[in-house]
Amino acid sequence: MKILFMGTPEFAVPSLQCLIEAGHSIVGVFTQPDKPKNRGMKMQAPPVKELAEKYNIPVFQPKKIKDGVAFQIVRECNPDIIVVVAYGRILGNDILDFPRLGCINVHSSLLPKYRGSAPIHWAILNGETETGVTIMHMAEELDAGDIISQVGTSITPDETVGELHDRLAVMGAQLLAETVREIELGNSTRTIQDETRVSFAPMLTKEMAKIDWEKSAQQIHNHIRGLIPWPSAVTYFADVRCKIWKSKLIDEKTQKKPGEVIRTDQTGIYMACGNSTVLLIEQLQADGKKRMSAAEYLRGNTII
Repeated sequence: MKILFMGTPEFAVPSLQCLIEAGHSIVGVFTQPDKPKNRGMKMQAPPVKELAEKYNIPVFQPKKIKDGVAFQIVRECNPDIIVVVAYGRILGNDILDFPRLGCINVHSSLLPKYRGSAPIHWAILNGETETGVTIMHMAEELDAGDIISQVGTSITPDETVGELHDRLAVMGAQLLAETVREIELGNSTRTIQDETRVSFAPMLTKEMAKIDWEKSAQQIHNHIRGLIPWPSAVTYFADVRCKIWKSKLIDEKTQKKPGEVIRTDQTGIYMACGNSTVLLIEQLQADGKKRMSAAEYLRGNTII
């Protein structure tokens, strides 16, 4: 089957790899333009582009998607189906309607829950214990198309966004390969999304970073692991701004006020949270410094 693939970040790489290994004809890859990165601001290609070039697949990086140029490229590629995985652009109806088998999308949630750009983050931020991957037919409304297939997975209590991201990327790729095969055979199904169960996962903002110690230890623990690596949960110790990289729930109660340090030892910093709960800070990063264990930070800094 002739497939036009659209994707940009690391999440999309396993999906493209699976389609290549399944023997499909990848007639082209759409991805975001190269961007300057790091201190040297050297131009860096998106991960999907790097994989496509490895297999000599034509790569297209239109700066706009709705000016007619992208549609002309799609026409010339003439795919049977378009597969979209974290491309980062909204497609117009001209492109959505062109392939004979339509456009499908790999989305990292169990739709209709968590439509939007940050479903993995919000699942953890909200303390969900289960999430998954959905493959759907694309519609004009964001993430609202008919569901073709889904697979679920548990979220472990200490799992971070990065860890869950990597697991879902692999799960999504495997499900995509199976789903494309079913579509090719004419065996796929369509299920309309239940609009009464819709929830959203909007973009993250820097303003979300500050830790509210009035919340329970569980909520703050979710906050910390749900904002890794950006914007990262942030607090202050002795007027020093610190990103918190790792925390642990502690089975104890405290009479100290939320935000106060209960004690410190070789395991880290014990913090008072809302509802008299306690959270252990295990890893942090002060502004301008490297990431380190809380114990290492305490050897050179006073926080009480």
